[in-house]
Amino acid sequence: ASPYEASELRKKFGGDFLLVIPGIRLKGYKKNEQKRVLGPKEAIERGADFLVVGRPILTSDNPVKTTKRILKEIES
Repeated sequence: ASPYEASELRKKFGGDFLLVIPGIRLKGYKKNEQKRVLGPKEAIERGADFLVVGRPILTSDNPVKTTKRILKEIES
């Protein structure tokens, strides 16, 4: 589901329904073909259980640094 539908889906299906959310991007990163992107923290706040973060990490010059930045944003 898009990160923008996560809140609605969480309300409708409750906590027993796992939400896997793609389109996760940090501020300043390219959206690529994704039209509806959201930051990792916002997606979790909207009810995401799992985040799909592919291209921002895979195409990064420093994937470890990018992953740490994502985790830091989630923890803030």
